[in-house]
Amino acid sequence: MSAPRFFVDRPLPHTPTGRDFELPEAAARHVALALRMRPGDALALFDGTGGEFAATITRIDKRGVAASIDRFDPVERESPHRVTLVQAVIANDPMDWAVRKAVELGVAAVQPVLAARSQGSARGEKSERRLAHWRGIAVAACEQCGRNRVPDVLPVVTLADWLDGPGAAAGRAVVLAPGASRSLADACAAALPAAVIVGPEGGFTDDELALAARRGAERVDLGPRVLRAETAAVAALAIVDAFVAAASTG
Repeated sequence: MSAPRFFVDRPLPHTPTGRDFELPEAAARHVALALRMRPGDALALFDGTGGEFAATITRIDKRGVAASIDRFDPVERESPHRVTLVQAVIANDPMDWAVRKAVELGVAAVQPVLAARSQGSARGEKSERRLAHWRGIAVAACEQCGRNRVPDVLPVVTLADWLDGPGAAAGRAVVLAPGASRSLADACAAALPAAVIVGPEGGFTDDELALAARRGAERVDLGPRVLRAETAAVAALAIVDAFVAAASTG
């Protein structure tokens, strides 16, 4: 059984120092209360800069949990192709699920956008809370799936602002549009996208799709069935991931 993995939000030494390292509070609670681990048990730690650290628990008490770093492993599990999920803001639970699965599927970043049919405004203080929540989900997904670099979840912007900004200009984008004349698989066979744009419940409006097309995003289709927004995001990223894997092994 592999050692439980935990993200540490500060740089870790790449060589053993002989000093105990205090785990962050949330990780310490999980180790002591949820997993009921003991001194001598093994952990894997990562700080988001690449690679991971084998560590051993040295102390568990009311002060927290301490561990010693045993060695650094430069292993990487990132996709060789960087793709951003541009996800229209949807209801809380489906949005959480989309972020989590996107991270598992290797996205380089998640860009939440406000579309005409998005649920809630996600602006102001609410936006900051949701953004912090989504970033926590990204960290937890990395702990689970083995990634050692945490993809960024970017602040919410409107779809129009994203299309007019540097994100859309960074590379080829595709936008999911049921009934489009070309499938996402066909588009990926021609060239891998740098961004996959997914609409909210009810999809993008005709005006939004027209704006995306004017900004160079290609309309693509996922098939004859109507998928939920979060399902469409995962299906689209899985298709991109399959073509990335094929290109890497071919």
